[in-house]
Amino acid sequence: MGKTYGEWLVRWRYPVLIFFTLAAILAASGARFLTFKTDYRVFFSDDNPQLQAFEELQNTYTKTDNVLFVLAPRDGNVFSRETLASVVGLTEAAWQIPYSIRVDSISNYQHTEAEDDDLTVDDLVSDVERLDAAGLRRIRDIALNEPLIANRLISDRGHVTGVNVTIQLPDDGTGKEVPEITAFARQLVEEVQAANPDLDVYLTGMVVMNNSFPEVMLHDQRTLVPMMFAVVLVTLILLLRSVSATLGTFLVIVFSIVTGMGLAGWMGVALTPPSASSPTIILTLAVADCVHVLISFLHAMRRGLDKNSAMIDSLRINLQPISS
Repeated sequence: MGKTYGEWLVRWRYPVLIFFTLAAILAASGARFLTFKTDYRVFFSDDNPQLQAFEELQNTYTKTDNVLFVLAPRDGNVFSRETLASVVGLTEAAWQIPYSIRVDSISNYQHTEAEDDDLTVDDLVSDVERLDAAGLRRIRDIALNEPLIANRLISDRGHVTGVNVTIQLPDDGTGKEVPEITAFARQLVEEVQAANPDLDVYLTGMVVMNNSFPEVMLHDQRTLVPMMFAVVLVTLILLLRSVSATLGTFLVIVFSIVTGMGLAGWMGVALTPPSASSPTIILTLAVADCVHVLISFLHAMRRGLDKNSAMIDSLRINLQPISS
């Protein structure tokens, strides 16, 4: 069968080349429909019992998607006027994050105090500019001994604190919500650090984690994939010692990748963090198949066969392995 197919392919090589080139271009045009899912739910099937239980919990109460700002003053003391002022400012600004429904920090923690028969409920931190040393010690003592915020929004040593923003993502989102939220949060980080250079601000949380997947994928596509192409091509030139064979392999790699990704777009397949490595996997398989065919082809030519006969013999030998 391999020999028959090889004879047919060699005979009609030019029409076949034109046909598959046009088919690859048509398939590649579907890449414009590719989308990327950042939701961790893509790792579970719809009937997964753990996922169903988790969604029932969220539907009963609220979603737990969040953005967490971690503030670490370089002097190791959260309870200074400068740092507390940054916490208060960030807490107020964080309400403007798209889809935010709640902001929690030590500054807006509702502390209750009793005086005789009266109960006073107020933000733990207010009027930062008017706080004296005694006021700062009072806030520190309350925060580090309050079970609702100690080791949650403030570390046990009072050297790191957090501002947690609860996010309510729409159920029928377009996929642009997570990047929008992350971009807004990063802008807030820059503003806080610009206002207080002695404060390090870190960004984490479920929303930020979901956004990191496509960012890392795009970074790899711009850096690692071109590097892999270069390494593969240099290696092929050294091993095959043929510019035309290397060029042919390069074209097979490119057509294979654009066809595969384009067909995924036409079929409505959304990319996920694991499937984003598809170009690398396709590249590996394309190189392996081409090397099999080319090694047999060049070996046959060294035995005295002409190009057509050598290619037919190579396809006879390798058609079954590379088709498996």
